[in-house]
Amino acid sequence: MPTGEPRTARFSAPTFLELFTPKLVTVLREGYDWPQLRADAIAGLTVAIVALPLSMAIAIASGASPERGLFTAIVGGFLISALGGSRFQIGGPAGAFIVLVAATVHRHGIDGLLLATMISGVFMLVAGYLRFGTYIKFIPYPVTVGFTAGIAVIIFASQLKELFGLTLPDEEPGEFLEKLSVLAAAAPTVNPFAVAMAALTVGTILGLKHIRPGWPGMLIAVAVASVVSAFFALPVETIGTRFGGIPRSLPLPALPPISGEAMLAVLPDAIAFALLGSIESLLSAVVADGMTGRRHRSNCELVAQGVANIASAMFGGICATGTIARTATNVRAGAHGPVSGMLHALFLLGFMLVAAPLASYIPLAALAGVLAVVAWNMIEKHAFAALLRSSRGDALVLLVTFLLVVFRDLTEGIVVGFALGAMLFIDRMSKAIAVEAHAPPPLDDMADRTNGGREAYHAESASDPNTVIYRISGAFFFGAASTVGTVLDRIADQRRNFILDCSAVPFLDSTAASVIEGTVRKVRRAGIRFFIAGASQQARRMLFTHNVRPPGVRYKATIAGALRQLKKEDEAGQE
Repeated sequence: MPTGEPRTARFSAPTFLELFTPKLVTVLREGYDWPQLRADAIAGLTVAIVALPLSMAIAIASGASPERGLFTAIVGGFLISALGGSRFQIGGPAGAFIVLVAATVHRHGIDGLLLATMISGVFMLVAGYLRFGTYIKFIPYPVTVGFTAGIAVIIFASQLKELFGLTLPDEEPGEFLEKLSVLAAAAPTVNPFAVAMAALTVGTILGLKHIRPGWPGMLIAVAVASVVSAFFALPVETIGTRFGGIPRSLPLPALPPISGEAMLAVLPDAIAFALLGSIESLLSAVVADGMTGRRHRSNCELVAQGVANIASAMFGGICATGTIARTATNVRAGAHGPVSGMLHALFLLGFMLVAAPLASYIPLAALAGVLAVVAWNMIEKHAFAALLRSSRGDALVLLVTFLLVVFRDLTEGIVVGFALGAMLFIDRMSKAIAVEAHAPPPLDDMADRTNGGREAYHAESASDPNTVIYRISGAFFFGAASTVGTVLDRIADQRRNFILDCSAVPFLDSTAASVIEGTVRKVRRAGIRFFIAGASQQARRMLFTHNVRPPGVRYKATIAGALRQLKKEDEAGQE
C-alpha cells in the first residue's frame, strides 16, 4: 500500500520549469540510443519527403517565392520540435495560413509579412508564458470543423488559376466571389497542358494512396509531372520560369525594417497570425496525443511556436505552425520523439543544398494539384455531416463559421463562431439547472451510537409548516440567475424558516451570488431565518464576497444540520 507522502508529491502542482521543459529534454532523460535514433531518422526522412513539395506549394499560393516555404519548414520546423511541448509535432508552413499570408503580402509586401510574422511570434511567446494555451482547447468543435472546411474551400479556389493555367488581365482578387467571377471570365484562356499536369499529379497521388499507401505520393507525383513537362517541353509555367529557381543555402538572419508606423499597420495581421497559429498548432498536438496516448504541454508548445516564428521571419520565412497532416505522417512513420522533427528540418536543408536546381522544372500546375488534394483532405466530411444532423444549435455554429470564413474573414469566422458556441452552451446550461421546493426531510433515526451522533427521528419535522427548503441542482451562473431568482422570490412571508440546499451546485458565479444576496435582504425584512446548506468552498467564497454572510444567513454542511439548529433555537425560545 503506498504511503501518503509519495501520493502528495505525485499530485503536487508542477513548477514553472517543469511546465516549460521541452519534450526533447524529457525524451533524452528517458534514455535515447541507436534504435530510437534510427526510428526518428526514418520518420524524419519520410516527413521531409512529404514536406518538400508541400512547403513550396504553400509559399507560392501565399504570394511568396517557393524558397520561403522551405526556409519556414527548416528553421521553424527545427525549433518547434526542439523547444515544443509535444513529442511528435512537425512544424512548417500550413495551408490554413495561405489566405492570411496572401492578404498581408498584398497589403504590406514581403517586409510587412516578415514583420507581422515576427510580432505574432512575440504574441505567442507571451501567451505561452501567461499560460493562455490552456484555454484555447475550449474552442467548440463545430467551430474548428467549420473553420477547417472554410479554409479548404478558400485554398482550392486560390489554386484554380494554376490548375487551369488561366491568364488574367489584372491581379487575382482575394475575395471569394470576386475571384470566382474573374476566373470565370478568364475561362477562354485555359491551358490544356496545365490541366493535364494537374490531372496527372492528382491522379498519381490518389492512385499511389490506393495501391502503395506507404510511398511518398506527393513527391512522386510532382517528380513525374516535372519529368513529363521537361521531356516534352510542354508550354506550362514552372518554378524556374516564374521565380528563377530556388537558392541552395539558407540566408543570413536579419531583421525586417521596423518602425512604429509599420508595426501599427501590420498589427491586425500579426494578431490573426498568432490566433490562427495557436489554434492550428494545439489542434495538431491534440491529434498526435490521440494517435499515441501521450499528452502535450500546450503552453510550452506556444512558447516554441513563438520562438519559431520569430526565427523564421529573421531567415526570410513565413508563418510557421504545427501541421496536422505532417504530424500524423510522423506518428505513422514510427517516430519516437522530437528528434524526428529536427531531422526532418535537416533533411529538407540537405535536399535544398543538393537538389535546388531541379526545382526549376516543377510545373506550378503540379503544385496546385498537390494543394487541391490537401484541400480535399482538410475537409472533415464525416464530422461535417454528423454535426449537421446532431442538433440545430451545432449546425448553426458550424454553418455560420464556415460561411463567414469563406465569404468574409478567417478571424471573423472564428470569433463569431466561438461567440455563438458560447451562447449555445450558456443556453443549454441554463436549462439544465433545477430548483425544487419541498418539505423538510425527516432527520435520520439513530438506532445506535454509530450514526455520527445525530438525533433520533422526529416526525414533526417532516411536516413543519413554518419551514421551507429549496434545492438547487446544476451550475448556478448568470445564464440561470433569472430562473432561480424568480423561484426564490416566491418565498412566502408567513414562513419563519428558509433553507437553501446548494449541495448539488458545482459552480456559482457573481451573478448568482447577487441573486442570493437579494434574497437575503428580503428574508431579513420579513424576519425569516435563512440557512444555506452544503455550499462548497468556492461557493462560500463567492457568497462572502457579495456580503452573503452571518447574521443575515447562516451556513451548515447539511439540511439536517440546519434543521437541528432551528429546533435548538425553538426549544431555547420556549424555555
